[in-house]
Amino acid sequence: MKRYWRPLVILTILVLFQFSCQVFTDFQLETPTGSALPPTETATAIATPEVTVSSSEPVVKLPPIPDLVPLEDTLIGMYEKVNPGVVAIRVLTGTGGGLGSGFVIDEEGHIVTNYHVVEGFTDLEVNFPSGFKTRGEVIGNDTDSDLAVIKVDAPPEELHPLTLGDSAQLKVGQTVVAIGNPFGLSGTMTTGIISALGRTLQSIRSSPGGQPFTAGDLIQTDTAINPGNSGGPLLNLNGEVIGVNRAIRTFNFTLEEEPVNSGIGFAIAINIVKRVVPALISEGTFDYPYLGVSSLPEITLAEQEALGLSRSTGAYITSVTPGGPAAKAGLRGGDRPSSVQNLASGGDLIIAVDGQPVQIFNDLLSYLINYKSPGDVILLTILRGDEELEVELTLDKRP
Repeated sequence: MKRYWRPLVILTILVLFQFSCQVFTDFQLETPTGSALPPTETATAIATPEVTVSSSEPVVKLPPIPDLVPLEDTLIGMYEKVNPGVVAIRVLTGTGGGLGSGFVIDEEGHIVTNYHVVEGFTDLEVNFPSGFKTRGEVIGNDTDSDLAVIKVDAPPEELHPLTLGDSAQLKVGQTVVAIGNPFGLSGTMTTGIISALGRTLQSIRSSPGGQPFTAGDLIQTDTAINPGNSGGPLLNLNGEVIGVNRAIRTFNFTLEEEPVNSGIGFAIAINIVKRVVPALISEGTFDYPYLGVSSLPEITLAEQEALGLSRSTGAYITSVTPGGPAAKAGLRGGDRPSSVQNLASGGDLIIAVDGQPVQIFNDLLSYLINYKSPGDVILLTILRGDEELEVELTLDKRP
């Protein structure tokens, strides 16, 4: 009797699933006490030999194994280039202290960080990767975007300004890197992707009516950022800063009740930073354009039906601030009861600004923050009932 020997192909797949459902909370990231791989660096595959069985059996090919060496070399080179410009920030306040991160933006000793990192400080220490330490002075802050600028007196060899990228060119899925000081571990590098663009968070500052203003055009990332990463750079693989890490959303905590990353992080888009920081250096403050309206963040089908709207896209005006730019331009908020509690019908629906479509409120907000200033005139396209109107509006500054 003949025996036939066949190569044995073993394919083992291990899949781990973990599901949990909790209440999410946003946290700032101080610790209490983009672009894709460069075109020339394409991934290659390690050749896998064919496995031939008997003539009656099909040929089995194992999937190619990606060559990760080019990406690894990119990350190593990028870290060595960027890390000298990333600093750890230690603050003392009247109630204790905290840790944060920041990065050098020029050779004059200006450092960008978050406002909440330095808020209420009585003593501020900046630590450089070389071991050099110096005290810093806060010369400007912006509570709307949660940015601050620190000025330090440091020798030229300690100042390594980072290159700023262009957040308008970012794509979801792009690999990004964070470098910072999580839990006091300075020079920590983590990687991830851009999970979404154009997110919003509440500003630290509130309107005269008591409602917080909205900070828009934030980058969402799954890169591991934790308490102490606040104010540090989010970078693309070219080593360009494309965002400033600000907050995380999490249900995980340490034994000391500090929030821990759950894969939902937010960074201030660098194009906002490029508008705000020069004003903080020269004037100490930055004035945002102001409409004087409150709006639904987006419109559900149930809300569309209750409000009698012809579409579920656009920025629905729930109220207009008396005496504000929108009121002066004749825009209307909701003034009639609807079937949804605390939601009045009859408000205008903004569907475009300067010819740019508005799908949700953040589209309008991001456009104004990135491209407009107080005193500029904008053209809003609105739906008032079934009538489409164009309304000119002169922007003011946030009060």
